[in-house]
Amino acid sequence: MEERTNGEVKKPRAAGESEVDREAAGEAAGQPATVEALEAEVERLRHEAERNWQQFLQTAADLENYRKHAARQREEVVASTRRTMLGVILGVVDTLDRAVEHARSREDAGGDSPAPESIAYGIELARRNVLETLANMRVRPMETLGRPFDPRQHEAVEAVPAGDGTVPGVVVGEIQRGYLFGEDVLRPARVRVAQ
Repeated sequence: MEERTNGEVKKPRAAGESEVDREAAGEAAGQPATVEALEAEVERLRHEAERNWQQFLQTAADLENYRKHAARQREEVVASTRRTMLGVILGVVDTLDRAVEHARSREDAGGDSPAPESIAYGIELARRNVLETLANMRVRPMETLGRPFDPRQHEAVEAVPAGDGTVPGVVVGEIQRGYLFGEDVLRPARVRVAQ
């Protein structure tokens, strides 16, 4: 649809066509562009550029705030995890303190040095306490003896000849116990494998 202004016939603006484009096309067709119309278009484009710049600055500020917030959250999670782990370690220290105290109380009661059974009992108590704490954190020891060697869970430290009734490729000894965290390997077991 054509529009009329001051006796001039204007064609409707095409999609993506600015007033400047239209007037430049009008000049090419022999219609003079008015200075006022060009100044109005420049002012409109200046406002649009300023609005886009402000949107950019706001988005950049939002992104920076998000980065700072995410960094604070990471620091809080690390600090919380550290506090939890330190609490576990302090629990182990407390248990070891009780074991030492138990051994000393036996020594004081009898006047002799503590019996080896007393020391062993204190150590076993501390070990049990640590394993219970680990179990509460979803950490459990692996069962390895008599099971087929699995390189995803075991680290073969030594290969030994298979004896009578021992199947090659089976774990026959454990050098260091392995642990699972949930279903994931926390630490592989160091084992001897029959060959």
